[in-house]
Order: sequence, then structure tokens, then C-alpha cells
Amino acid sequence: MTDWDLVHDTGCAVPVGRPLDDLVAELATALRDPDPAVRDGAPYVVLRTWIAEDVIDAGRRAKLGAEMAARFTDPEIQARTFAPLVLDMIVSRGDFDPAWLAAFTDWYPTETDLRGYDQRLGWLHAVAHGADLLATFGRHPRVDPAAMLDLAAARLVAPTDQLFAEQEDDRLARAIALVLARPGLTERDALAWLDRIAADYATKPRGATPAHLANSMRTLHALYLLMDLGIGIVPRGTPLAQPHRDAVKARLIEVLAPVFQHA
Repeated sequence: MTDWDLVHDTGCAVPVGRPLDDLVAELATALRDPDPAVRDGAPYVVLRTWIAEDVIDAGRRAKLGAEMAARFTDPEIQARTFAPLVLDMIVSRGDFDPAWLAAFTDWYPTETDLRGYDQRLGWLHAVAHGADLLATFGRHPRVDPAAMLDLAAARLVAPTDQLFAEQEDDRLARAIALVLARPGLTERDALAWLDRIAADYATKPRGATPAHLANSMRTLHALYLLMDLGIGIVPRGTPLAQPHRDAVKARLIEVLAPVFQHA
């Protein structure tokens, strides 16, 4: 087994005398390990670095992407929720396969284990990790941004008993804001995805608010702030242009008004 901490500490240099395919396979296995010290430690950083610096070339990235797409149906939660992080690395590098998008689209709104952090498994973060990939797909020239906004809505209306506890609402709101900044997105598409959420709010029962509705409301609150204050690709970066900023803010107020009336 490779000492990935040593690889990390030596500037992520490729170990001498080991076939690259074997090393990539080992990294891929580490990114599904139930031990968070393995899955979320040096192997994650090394893999990200090797993808960004083209150590892992296009052919190997394609193979790795297919493996990650297959993990969306894996029985282990940590395998499913770290797959979008690796796909995000690959798609951000410039690679794309419609099959990856299809697998992600099938998984994201249907994942039922929405724990942010587990004492044994560490970070799981299905909603947040999926949101990061949703944003990357939503800004990719070969992906319909309206479809990614619809996917965000589908995630928000899916029933769950899990309240977002680890800023999943903020991460999903940021992803939506990034997609809304996509050049060429029409005003109609920038608003249409909110209709599904408005319809969901109309089903709000008397008494305690269901968890998925509370999650959705908090996500839209965060989105309103991002539309109002601006969002950059990096912290403190130049805010992205939001051509439909005023229309989205107005629609958010309309959608949220009925639930505020019953608060």
C-alpha cells in the first residue's frame, strides 16, 4: 500500500516504480473508505492535485469518471457521497460524459441519507457535495442550466426527516446562485424552477413544519441573500453578474410570502 501522507508531504510527486494505473485505482478505493482519515485525508488532496495537473490524463479521467458515476448506486453511503466530489474534480478539469450527468441526476434527488457528519464515518454531506457538482454541471457549456435548476428543486421537495445541520442549505443556495449566473440563461428559466417549490409550500400542514420544507425555506433565504449581495467564484472574488437578479428576488419573495404568513 502507498503511504499517501508521504506522497502528499513530498509535493504530490508520483511514487517511483509504481504503475500509474495502480496508483489511481488505489486512490479511487481510498475515496470510498469508511475511515474518514483515509477517505478525506491525503488521498483526496493527491487525487485532486493529479487531476488538476494532468498527471491523470484524459483517458484515465474518463475511466475514473465512469467509476464514480457507478458509485451513485453503491450500497455504502460514503462511496455515494464522495463520488460527486471526484466527478467535480474531473468535470472542472474540462472532461464531460452525458452518462455522468445522467447518473448524478438520478441520484441527487433520491438520496435518503442526508446526514452531514457522522461520528464514525466523518463527513458524508450528500446535499452539499451534490450541490458542488450541480453548480459545476450547471455552468458547463454542454449542460442545460434549466435542468440543473429543476434538479435543485427536486432535491428540495423530496421528503426527508433530516434537517440540514452542516450548512447544506448554504451550499445548495450557492450552487443555485452560480447556475443562475450562467450566461444565456433566460429569465423564464431563471424563475420556472421555483414553481415546483411554491406548489410544495402550498401543501404545508398545520402544526410542525416538515423537515424538507424547513430545509427548502432556509435554502431560499440563503439564495435571496446571495442574489442581493452577490457571489464570487472564490471568497472575496468579484461578484458574478446576475442578469435576472431583480426578477429572481421578486419571485423568491412571492414564493416565501405564504409560509411567512403562517409562521
